[in-house]
Amino acid sequence: MIDSRSGLPIRVSRVTKTFGEDSDDPFIALKEVTLNIAAGEFVSVVGPSGCGKSTLMLMVAGLLKRTSGDIVIGDEAVTKPITDVGIAFQDHLLLEFRTALANVTLHADIRGLARETIEARARELFAQLRLTPAMNKYPRQLSGGMRQRVSLIRTLVHDPPVILMDEPFGALDALTRLQVRMDLEALWLRRRPTVLFITHSVEEAVGLSDRIFVMSPSPGEVIEEIHVALPRPRPIVLGDAPEFAAYVDRIHRHFERMGVLHGADMSSAPVSATSP
Repeated sequence: MIDSRSGLPIRVSRVTKTFGEDSDDPFIALKEVTLNIAAGEFVSVVGPSGCGKSTLMLMVAGLLKRTSGDIVIGDEAVTKPITDVGIAFQDHLLLEFRTALANVTLHADIRGLARETIEARARELFAQLRLTPAMNKYPRQLSGGMRQRVSLIRTLVHDPPVILMDEPFGALDALTRLQVRMDLEALWLRRRPTVLFITHSVEEAVGLSDRIFVMSPSPGEVIEEIHVALPRPRPIVLGDAPEFAAYVDRIHRHFERMGVLHGADMSSAPVSATSP
């Protein structure tokens, strides 16, 4: 069990994943992926749908067996599910019959942690995210953004040294995503756990990350590692900053070269009959 209270390094060495190895039609999801993530670093993985991003995260968490290669968190090889990590998915996965606070303190109930310590930390996080009035409400009484922030508190409440996030903002509207992104960065800056963040959003990755790994279409492999040299905390609106736009454009150009993004083909577009 990982028991450090600060960020831990993650080393992913030449990891591959093939589904249906013994079948007549095996599917290679990942092809020799290597990531070296420093302790306390915020790293994103971006790539097209089906490139194996979520598969990679599940293997780092020990929830999915890899085909080959090695994964090490701190000094511990990942050979089974790791309990002392924070994991967040796109769906908030809150229990409808528990209040927001009771959902967050579920960690203490399930894992035998000190209930007083966990509840005190939960109340602190609710206050930091301006959600104190929501603590005793049920998920059905909360907006989508509030539910996702409660899920974020649940992920962070036991101060995990490593946080794994798979499209945690995917179901949110644009303004709520922006606010939750700001909240996540602020919380991360306070304690600096190591974060592996999976996203389709290039802008989100640039807005949050120290480094970004860009992946190819299936079979997924890393095609570039990008260091994001933007000051922290990042401003609410990054779109107009030329430095931000340069990073986004650099990643989009990879997707253009791979055929993931392409412009409209105007060669067969109908010609207007209207004279100028």
